[in-house]
Amino acid sequence: MIFEQEFAEKQRQVEDILRQYAPAPSGMQKTVTEAMNYSLMAGGKRLRPILIGECCRLFGGSYEDAAPFMAALEMIHTYSLVHDDLPAMDDDDTRRGRPTTHVVYGEAMGVLAGDGLLNYAYEVMAAAVSEAADGQTMARRAGAMAVLSRKAGVYGMVGGQTVDVESEGKPVSKDTLDFIYALKTGALIEGAMMAGAILAGASEEEVAAVEKIASGVGLAFQIQDDILDEVGDSKELGKPVGSDRKNEKTTYVTLYSVEEASRMVEELSNRSVELLHSVEEGHPGDGFLEALLLYLIHRKK
Repeated sequence: MIFEQEFAEKQRQVEDILRQYAPAPSGMQKTVTEAMNYSLMAGGKRLRPILIGECCRLFGGSYEDAAPFMAALEMIHTYSLVHDDLPAMDDDDTRRGRPTTHVVYGEAMGVLAGDGLLNYAYEVMAAAVSEAADGQTMARRAGAMAVLSRKAGVYGMVGGQTVDVESEGKPVSKDTLDFIYALKTGALIEGAMMAGAILAGASEEEVAAVEKIASGVGLAFQIQDDILDEVGDSKELGKPVGSDRKNEKTTYVTLYSVEEASRMVEELSNRSVELLHSVEEGHPGDGFLEALLLYLIHRKK
């Protein structure tokens, strides 16, 4: 099966998992759950949950083992997008080719939908921990939950977003930009790959190696995002381009150039793949994880 077909099949698996764990729109508060589901089921590449599933598979687990955490991480990722789109943040009216959540449901409900998705993600993970059939499974699930919690919080994505917001309209050094990218973007990719490995029982050394792979991938992913915001096609991306310049943000493109940024993406990509090969020596894969990482780094949308 070629990569595109296999990727599409795994995306369908994630969609099924999301439908299984999504909150039911019922009760007097159903507007917020409708807004949560509008955001969660809006499509997208589903890269982060697939990364959990594939890293779990690499170390001997399965998508079934990882399912609640795959759903929870996509909820966390989606909440961050809902809040990013708000007028107080990036003020975007479209995402993935359709109106953003706050445009459809109002700004206040957009805030609540993001809050709801974040909290519901922890409900899903906590339930998976409490429902574990044995102590070893419980420990692995608790470990995965701890990693995702930290990578999503003030020492991860939220921390990176904080520095990003505070840096708008100001000169930003490369060190500060790398800090923002490592936390704002890289942290959830690291969390995804680490959680998948932990759920399958990988050793501490293996989890550390996976984190290092993900760190390189995350930086390359964000630099590629900078490039796409500068030279991408808004129809293909499903969102406006040029927002970084509009918001006076420092990026790798503004610090260097599109050409130099592209060279850095290639260098980071090669390093991450080499490290993945060293990990796979003890756990032979089927090549899909490597293909997925390369797709993630070199994507066009």
